[in-house]
Amino acid sequence: MCVPELTFIEEGATLDELGLLSFIEITPIHQSRIVRQGFGWIHRLTLPHPYGRRDYDGFPVKEGRLVADGMTEDDSLFTITESNLDSGMRGIPVGTCRTSFVDPIEGVHYVGYPVEDLADLEEEDVFYLLLNKRLPTEEESEAFRTELAHRAMEMPTGALRVLESLTPGSGHPMDWLSMGIMALGASDTTGDVRTDSMNLIARMPELMARIFLLRGGKKENLQPSKPELGLVENFVHMLGMTGDKAEKMNRVLRFFFILHLDHGGGNLSTFTGKAVASGRATVYASIASAMNALSGPLHGRANQACLEFVQRIGTNNPDEVEAFVRAELAAKRPIFGFGHGVLRAEDPRARLLIGLGEEVCPDDENYRIVKTLREVVPPILMEHPKIKNPYPNVDIASGSLLHAIGFRKPEYYTTFFGWARVAGICAQIMDERNARDGRGTPIYRPKYIPKNQPLRRLE
Repeated sequence: MCVPELTFIEEGATLDELGLLSFIEITPIHQSRIVRQGFGWIHRLTLPHPYGRRDYDGFPVKEGRLVADGMTEDDSLFTITESNLDSGMRGIPVGTCRTSFVDPIEGVHYVGYPVEDLADLEEEDVFYLLLNKRLPTEEESEAFRTELAHRAMEMPTGALRVLESLTPGSGHPMDWLSMGIMALGASDTTGDVRTDSMNLIARMPELMARIFLLRGGKKENLQPSKPELGLVENFVHMLGMTGDKAEKMNRVLRFFFILHLDHGGGNLSTFTGKAVASGRATVYASIASAMNALSGPLHGRANQACLEFVQRIGTNNPDEVEAFVRAELAAKRPIFGFGHGVLRAEDPRARLLIGLGEEVCPDDENYRIVKTLREVVPPILMEHPKIKNPYPNVDIASGSLLHAIGFRKPEYYTTFFGWARVAGICAQIMDERNARDGRGTPIYRPKYIPKNQPLRRLE
């Protein structure tokens, strides 16, 4: 559906006459006008502004026009300028995403639902949502769990021997995760994208548990897999956890899993996985590539870096925290746990995790430092006009909570991020493989412009 061109819109106007699912509200945000609409539709409108033309990053824009589903091939979304080159493709539309989107103010939505609405559900039900674009009925939920449990029982033993051959303590845990996924693929690739995706998701708990225990040199501690427990609960069980400690781990990991499942189609790991899949590589090769992309400190490893940053501070005294942060800025070192490429407000996932911390570890020292950082840092960062988002992101608290429930080695934290994101990326790969009436998206092939290459000849 294409909405007619809008020549004038009053701030706060409602446009229910356009026939959308709910009202659209125009509100001023950071000297901009952002168009927000419920039920998963969100689009951007560039409007005249007293201080000049203002855009809002991250969403399809067509100046002076509200853009909705059903755009024609002639509709322009983006004009490439030289400044857009060598910029990491930031803000350049390259595709569509059916599983999730990120509102700059309200954060991540899964198939239209804000993530806070889903955070207390079972992780399998949220994965079902990403796959099927709706939440399951009670019967569908049970059938889905049964299918995952059945697939988990058929774990290829050859893949496990690959991990057993590695030296305990060697490499980063993300290296083990990528190799483990490739080993699963080498043992049992069917070529059917749904079958391979479901097999991988079902077997991730055992793969994760084996990475933790084998790399830690504690192979003997591995408990037999019980897939009927559920994804997170089975992982915790295989680590040998019981009682209150197991319950606390289940609570935090399930919460963490849901918050990290998906994040639109343009983040590095998702884009990498989909790009590899567009060449008709296997699900396993695509996801392993995505995990390699996730492993860097500018992406998934940021949760590890954030906890290490918190531990370096070592105090929750506001004055001392402020002095530390200002010294880091003066030395041009990053302030971990703040800022975001799309969000222009506090990440709702950060707020949710900090709220969870009040439930599970209110007196933990790292958690108390996180709470102080949340209050102290934004005003400091606001002093720097080039910083677009001075607010906490999801990484600010995730590492502290994982540490508080017993995971004392930060280098493992990104594997939890990767485990969750496997499900979201698989769902997006399935969507792209089924696009264009089953023909799938074409192979990714972005345009590169030659630079500093004058024509020359050998004499």
